[in-house]
Amino acid sequence: MTKHAGTLPDLLSHEERLDRLGAVAVHVGLGLQRGQELVMTASLDALPLVRRITEHAYKAGASLVTTLFSDEEAALMRFRNAPDDSFDTASGWLYEGMAKAFASGAARLAISGENPSLLANEDPDKVSRANRARSKAYMPALSHIANFDINWTIVSYASPAWAKAMFPDDPEDIAVAKLWHAIFAASRVDAADPVAAWATHNAELQARTARLNASRYAALRFRGPGTDLTVGLADEHEWAGGASQAKNGIVCNANIPTEEVFTTPHRARVDGYVASTKPLAYQGTLIQDIAVRFEGGRIVEAQARTGADVLNKVLDTDEGARRLGEVALVPHSSPISKSGLLFYNTLYDENAASHIALGQSYSKCFVNGAALSPEELAARGANTSLIHIDWMIGSGEVDVDGISASGAAEPVMRKGEWA
Repeated sequence: MTKHAGTLPDLLSHEERLDRLGAVAVHVGLGLQRGQELVMTASLDALPLVRRITEHAYKAGASLVTTLFSDEEAALMRFRNAPDDSFDTASGWLYEGMAKAFASGAARLAISGENPSLLANEDPDKVSRANRARSKAYMPALSHIANFDINWTIVSYASPAWAKAMFPDDPEDIAVAKLWHAIFAASRVDAADPVAAWATHNAELQARTARLNASRYAALRFRGPGTDLTVGLADEHEWAGGASQAKNGIVCNANIPTEEVFTTPHRARVDGYVASTKPLAYQGTLIQDIAVRFEGGRIVEAQARTGADVLNKVLDTDEGARRLGEVALVPHSSPISKSGLLFYNTLYDENAASHIALGQSYSKCFVNGAALSPEELAARGANTSLIHIDWMIGSGEVDVDGISASGAAEPVMRKGEWA
């Protein structure tokens, strides 16, 4: 995180900082417009933040705020008591309704903070089937997000289960306080003017994307312990990072926090092997020490120390699940990395390390991507899938080279830092 004069971490109460996070979510994350609807999803634990966001949204002129709540205990009841055939179903009517709202111009906000090990002891086959059913049902709504049709963002809430996963040796109240401290710091709410702090940070990320776009690399090569991976980049790809303009014309920050610059790999031009550098918390399962090998853009071998069954079922979701939809660069000295914390939450851990994502690509990461049809995107190398799952491959031991169309290589990162 950029150091800002006048930070106030010791002068603000928890409620004041929570209120600031709500303001950042609405004004920086969403760029919410007067008269716009907002659809929000959150767990019951996040109710205090939901209320702060709702207040700021209405003050910004929102016409209607609708929040859909989930409950982790109820989720466990399903896996332990529901009939077997129910795991192949999902609430399609709900996601169709969300898709209709987005098509009508509503903004989207998700509050994360789930227990990273919620489903660790549940049947991996049921977990996989339920995730697949949900992914298929969610696609009508997800397409508006993946195609950046609307302004959307993700922020986090320090739930007790998540806090205890990160700080297992601390009493729950201390663990929650530590997690909140980390969330507030990463989200820049302690700055004297959080919105101005975000403007400065966005400018820095956009300068980095400008450099990469000017370089027009044909591929990136990652090398480090357990890793020698060449990621070919999609034809007419474009780098993005920080604030971006959605197709509806609204500028938003899709992730709060964010430290990455990212673009689209070519679905058929990824070769080599790569090892994860941080665990992946996916839908309640912790997948550790992932190691995969790519040939012609496709994962042909995969293993993991924990969660291997879930990983392999994810890879079998559809044809695009074994291919990449995103590659992102994050310096090892990013604030989240320097915190020394493992968050077990992709929103945070992906901003501590360079990463790749299995599955769906983003149309915004193409030159004039908003005007391209799905067929035109595919012709340029875009991948299509029901999933989009980021996992971390960067560290202080990983080098990245940019490879030109002629095959010449030049340093992009050395030991995890910008060259």
